[in-house]
Amino acid sequence: MKTDDTFVPGLEGVVASETGISLLDTEQEKIIIRGYDLIDLSKRKTYADLIYLLLEGILPADAERQAVEEQLKSHYELPAAVMDILKLLPEGTHPMDGQRTALSALAGYDEALDDRSLEANKQRAYRILGQLPAITVNSYRILNNQDPVEPDTALPYSANFLYMITGKKPTELEAQIFDRSLLLYSEHEMPNSTFTSRVIASTHSDMYGALSGAVASLKGDLHGGANEAVMHMLEQAQSANDFVDMLKNKLANKEKVMGFGHRVYMKKMDPRAKMMKESLKQLCDLHGDSSLLEMCEAGEKLMAEEKGLYPNLDYYAAPVYWMLGVPIPLYTPIFFSSRTAGLCAHIIEQHDNNRLFRPRVKYTGDRNL
Repeated sequence: MKTDDTFVPGLEGVVASETGISLLDTEQEKIIIRGYDLIDLSKRKTYADLIYLLLEGILPADAERQAVEEQLKSHYELPAAVMDILKLLPEGTHPMDGQRTALSALAGYDEALDDRSLEANKQRAYRILGQLPAITVNSYRILNNQDPVEPDTALPYSANFLYMITGKKPTELEAQIFDRSLLLYSEHEMPNSTFTSRVIASTHSDMYGALSGAVASLKGDLHGGANEAVMHMLEQAQSANDFVDMLKNKLANKEKVMGFGHRVYMKKMDPRAKMMKESLKQLCDLHGDSSLLEMCEAGEKLMAEEKGLYPNLDYYAAPVYWMLGVPIPLYTPIFFSSRTAGLCAHIIEQHDNNRLFRPRVKYTGDRNL
């Protein structure tokens, strides 16, 4: 067994796993998914394509993509008891806690729960992905004393997801932009939630347990809550000038400004943010109101000049979701829902080529021997 007492806080830069799923190629400024550039895929493919690519390893033909859509639709319905459990949660429960609770409960309905084979895990992943819109939307609705909403199987997966959130059928552009957001959030190498899911899976725990751990990780505001925080800031500002003044005050008070910087990209703009910025412009043009884009661009300019920091995906995804009519408390649960495609791929890869994670420590305590 190799031993090394070198301590790296936060494991920054430490290679923790081998994977064929994705890579953040910072030199080429690309996010590689199974050999493809994610940004290029976001311009010509759908979230269903990404699900297939992540789980099957190749891009689907048209018939295979349609089969994915149909398979997801076949799993839209949740067990009635899961909805009953959500109704028992106390008022004020965070939507992500509802999401985590429902995922955990679903394990009891999996008759092949102990089967870790590749095929069983892939079928399990498709089933969970199909159930996630109902879990995500209805956990929020139930916790806010609203009636659950039924899915519309006549709509494609992403369009139905947005319909369940807003209660109205989206336009083609709205559905396309929401689908793109899911695609861009789908996979991102080894952030905390993905690492968490792999650590849990390495004990040979099931997919539901690994995903429940990932929800808990993503709930933390240093990982998944940034998009909500960004929108709260934009809500408070009335204009681009107000937004700039707000950010200046935060910087003067040494407060963290959410939506900027990234542990890996560091001095570069997250390429996914560029795509969401384009989507925001499309929505602003559609509504004839560019105020949110102007505010975001002013904030982007200030942070680059003052701190050398650039937007990450959350910075521009937040106003996009706002213009699509998505309630702010659902931003991070949607992030998790979209990321589940990548998480399932990692859990499957961990199960198929497993080594139990068991790191050591650098001891700083007393030795009263």
